[in-house]
Formats: sequence, C-alpha cells, structure tokens
Amino acid sequence: MSQSKKFINNPKNIVPEVVEGVVAASLGRLKRLDGRNVVMVSDLAPGKVGLLIGGGSGHEPLFAGFVGKNMADAAVAGNIFAAPTPDLILAATQAVDQGKGVLYLYGNYAGDNMNFDLAAELAAEEGLQTRTVRIWDDVASAPPERFTDRRGIAGDLFVIKIAGGVSASCLDLEEVTRVTEKARDATRTMGVAASAGSFPETGELGFELPDDEIEVGMGLHGEAGVARRKIMPADELVDFMLERILPDLPYQAGDRVALLVNNLGSTTMMELLIVYRRAAQVLAAKGIAIHDGVLGSYCTSQEMAGFSISLLKLDEELERYYDMPAQSLSFVKAARKAA
Repeated sequence: MSQSKKFINNPKNIVPEVVEGVVAASLGRLKRLDGRNVVMVSDLAPGKVGLLIGGGSGHEPLFAGFVGKNMADAAVAGNIFAAPTPDLILAATQAVDQGKGVLYLYGNYAGDNMNFDLAAELAAEEGLQTRTVRIWDDVASAPPERFTDRRGIAGDLFVIKIAGGVSASCLDLEEVTRVTEKARDATRTMGVAASAGSFPETGELGFELPDDEIEVGMGLHGEAGVARRKIMPADELVDFMLERILPDLPYQAGDRVALLVNNLGSTTMMELLIVYRRAAQVLAAKGIAIHDGVLGSYCTSQEMAGFSISLLKLDEELERYYDMPAQSLSFVKAARKAA
C-alpha cells in the first residue's frame, strides 16, 4: 500500500500543533484551555447554555473550526480518528458551564459515545448538568429502521450551526436539546470516495480502491459503503446519491432546505461546483427550494478524494436559528437580508 506525504513535524505532536494553529488563526477570538487539546471562545457570553462539540482529529475543520460566535463554545480534540478522553471532555465541560448546563454534540461513533457518556457521569458527580445529542445523518450506514446506528458525517455542520444559534438565544438546556435534536433529525447525508485518505502518523492509506472504481456511502474513516461502482459521470453519480437521500426523510415538493456539498479532502472546487449544479437541478425539478447553499471543505478525511451531499429540511423555527449570523474560523454566516 502506498504512502502519503505530509507537511508535518513530529507525528506525536500533530493534534496539539493543530490546536495551536486554530488558536493562532483566530486572532484572539479563541484560546487553548490550560495547554490541553481543547479550543474554546476567549470570551464566553455570560449566562448561556454551554455548547461543547468534539471528536477525533483528522477531519479538519471539524470540530475546532466551528467554535465561535453563535456556534460552539468549545471543541475537544481526540487523537487522529480517535475519541477525546473523558477527562478532557470533563475539563471542557467545567470551562464552559455557567450554571445553565452544557449540551454535548458529536458524531455517533462507539468511542465518542462511551467517552462522552463517562464524562457526563463525572460531570454529574460535580453537580454539573449535561445533555447529549448524537448526530446520525449518514443514510448509507444503516437503514431507516436502525437510524440510531447511523454515523455522523458532514451534516454535523448544519446541526452545530442550529445548536449554536439556539444555545445563544435560549437559557433553557432542555429547549436547546429539543431544537438541536430537531435539526439532527431533519438532516441527511451521503458521501462517495474515489481514493483513500491516510493516517498522518504513518502515511499509510486507509483502504485500497481500483483506479476505475468509486465507493458510494464511504464512511469518514474508510468504512465500507453501500456500493462499489465503476466511476461514472458526475450527474449520474449525484442522481444516484439523491435517489437515496431524498426518500429517507423524505424531502418532497414544497420543502425548503439548506444544501451542503462537502469536500472530503482532495476534491477540487471545479468538481464541487459541477456536483452542486446537478444537485440544484434535481431539487428544483422536484419542487424543493434551496434556502441556503454551502460548498467547500467542512468535514474531511485527510486527502480522501470524494465528496458528500447533505440536506437540512427547514421550518420556521430551524430557519430562524440557521439564519442567525455566526463567525468561526471555518464557517461564517452573515446576517440574511430581508427579501
């Protein structure tokens, strides 16, 4: 298996150096918590419900890139493709708690589930109130009747955006949890890979794929998808993916959605634009209105060649929080102008 070249220093220092880089690039808006692998806002808005996100490193800008105004208050960074430890999550919980409780928001993976649950138990012993929302937007990872087994992938961005808005607006942890769950349950994603990402510590690729094949439904860590196909034209591939995303909620005529075309690592903007164009055509033909469109690198797997398509179905409540202006290192949303 071939190796991938990386511009890094000591592989053991990747995660702390990434954390330092995020903080440096924020120009004072973010800080590192006590030398730990936790990025948090420099000035917490007083009296708010805390929003803590996190997971394994290697998917940048997820998660630290989404800490900021009307986004998350802090992000905990695990090792490459590994969950953050309970003690790290607890330290971040203590840092963002202001007496209103803390919402944990992260992708639905066994290691993250276990460690965040352990941290919640430790927090409870200290009198800190927490709630948990696990993101499971990947339609390829389990059938609808087992939706709680699905993975969290690029749809994380939409759920974090909504959670950031409601946590900045509401002082009730239960209400923040309710709206965040509603956003999670209105989000669906599917991805496709043409080649693997690598493990930065070793340079080894995560999987092998013949030059003329693609993996549809590939997970962020190289998990097998729903189909391995010969490479096909972009329009045909987008149609194939949307034929599986749209019925799953379902999304239907009259709906308003936010659309994300996400780069999994090394896919060019040229390709993303071609994909976005086709997705917009399909949605228009089905009478589904695009309220907002996002494309770029938001949830990656190193240099994996591929992309994912996410849809968030909006109603008046979700739209209000989605449209709130937000500023983080990797996602900025300006105030929406009145029509």
